[in-house]
Amino acid sequence: MTSPVLAEHRLTTEQRSVVDQPWDARVLVTAGAGAGKTHTLVRRLDALVGREELEAGEILVLSFSRAAVRELTERIERYAGAARRVRAQTFDSWASSLLNRAYPDTDWSAYTFDERIESATDAIDRGAVEVGEQGAPAHVVIDEVQDLVGVRRDMVESLLDRFQENSGFTVVGDAAQAVYGFQVSDPDQRAEETNRFLDWVRASFGEDLIELHLEDNFRARTEAARVALPFGVPLQRLPRDPAEAASEAERIHGDLRARLLDAPNFGSLEDEYVRASLRDYPGSTAVLCRDNGQALTLSGLLSDAEVPHTLQRSARERSAPPWMTGLLASTDASVLGRERFDELLTDLRLPADVSPESLWRSIRKVARGPRASIDVTALHRAVAEGRLPDELTAPQASPLVVSTVHRAKGLEFDRVLLVEPSLLKEPRRVVKKRYDYDPAAEARLLYVAMTRARDDLYLFDAPNCWMVRKDRRLDRWYLGGRSTWARNGIESLARDVCHEQPPGVEDVGTDPAALLTHLRDGVTPGAPAELLLLHGIPVAADQSPPYAVVVDGRRVAVVSERFRTDLHRLLRRTVHSPVDRWPPLITGLRIDGVESVAGTPAATERAGLGPHGVWLAPRLCGLGRFDWNEHEASGHAGSEGEEA
Repeated sequence: MTSPVLAEHRLTTEQRSVVDQPWDARVLVTAGAGAGKTHTLVRRLDALVGREELEAGEILVLSFSRAAVRELTERIERYAGAARRVRAQTFDSWASSLLNRAYPDTDWSAYTFDERIESATDAIDRGAVEVGEQGAPAHVVIDEVQDLVGVRRDMVESLLDRFQENSGFTVVGDAAQAVYGFQVSDPDQRAEETNRFLDWVRASFGEDLIELHLEDNFRARTEAARVALPFGVPLQRLPRDPAEAASEAERIHGDLRARLLDAPNFGSLEDEYVRASLRDYPGSTAVLCRDNGQALTLSGLLSDAEVPHTLQRSARERSAPPWMTGLLASTDASVLGRERFDELLTDLRLPADVSPESLWRSIRKVARGPRASIDVTALHRAVAEGRLPDELTAPQASPLVVSTVHRAKGLEFDRVLLVEPSLLKEPRRVVKKRYDYDPAAEARLLYVAMTRARDDLYLFDAPNCWMVRKDRRLDRWYLGGRSTWARNGIESLARDVCHEQPPGVEDVGTDPAALLTHLRDGVTPGAPAELLLLHGIPVAADQSPPYAVVVDGRRVAVVSERFRTDLHRLLRRTVHSPVDRWPPLITGLRIDGVESVAGTPAATERAGLGPHGVWLAPRLCGLGRFDWNEHEASGHAGSEGEEA
């Protein structure tokens, strides 16, 4: 059965061709920007369950980014009929679930993302999928396949190849929107990865492959929003020869940039009218940047101007919602039935756009108990290991988002403010005897950015961020200075707040129970935050001293070992030189949100929070600035740093 709401959205002939393929068909769908891909996939899933009579658990749905998974999940929740129980997952989430099920005695959280993907590929080849609860999938749906490169491409190829005899698949992508090639560091290998998965599918399945194309655009509602669409086909058909492809991509990039420069300029943040337009606009707005250095700089400027916004997270960051702490702390039972689950939810502060039914289904995906129940211990373990379903870990939607183009992939907004792209020019530095120069990637990235808008596309002046640089050892941005060794600030990342024990237990001087209540009720996303040096004694030889997280004058947490280690490495000038000064205060940060953290019951018992092993902790975001002159903050005189 198809949802009546979804049935009102009539399918085009091309979309109907995708939806009506039998369950065992091998289908490759190429779809341009805004071509109704997500709508078509929801209808395809409804047909697989309703007409083809597959069980929801027999359908495996994977996508590259959490943004795409969230969009697909929301559409399924809102519009699907028969397919409402089908679950979409990111490649990383599915790989982690497979490994935890197949090899439960291994601590997979200690592995990198790529290492887990490689291990999952090996597990597929060893038959781990077949021995799972659902067994081999009858149909596999893969979205955003143009972004499959490296180890993720290997994993998906192994998955499709292993089950090609007894299952079908629907894979969807657009070569014009392939923007994740940068994950392959070697320029020659990166060039080889372009369209490699699409070529593999065509070569592997030959005459059995049904290739379909979606052409119509349903996103862009104005001429301004459609300005980049004619460049999609040329980007899909770049020449195979690298030199010819580079030349054609340079031309396309130049033409796209010229079209963007013809768009109206949104104005300066110094103008109150501009700030008011960002605060009061009734629809959704995205400010899209080339890299996270620009995004961090603009986010800081918006914060200074008191313009509420969200800084788009990395696709790899997962945050358990704060209500999960309340749920786990409110029961001593080992299992929860549906009636008791609904009773507990009535006392929790839930997002406005979720229902008890959707939460029940999502939690049961990782904590299924006997006889239609939730296994509370399994849910606690899923929170501790970061294995909650993608739809439970998504941040709350914001009317104004600041994002890199990469992180906005798969999203759409009523209006887009695009930071002016630079002219293409070959870098002087030679990498492995050739220029690491990829005009095709830059052209595709600009095309993706210019096709996110439904209504309005504006040019936004690039911020002055020449002192914001990337430390590739730490994978963090930092604020430099006029000299190469100057360090005046550091980017905050997801795990910079201590999760080893509840806030208030160490160095904060606040009752943990009172602090948990304050975090739940008094700390809101967007609130300014600072890091206060507690004393000048390093925790270890390779770490900084401890810092407290301060919000509105109150200490609410301490920083993690990872932050202390990275700060030490950032401030150390050479491998052998000690760090003899620490910034007494780090300002300019914001609260990204408050998240649930799961640890040992002993940790919460010591803190007087009961035996539940769950607590709340703040998340930080932004580019912190070192205040070297804040002598009173740490109780000792700070050293002067070079001003940025």
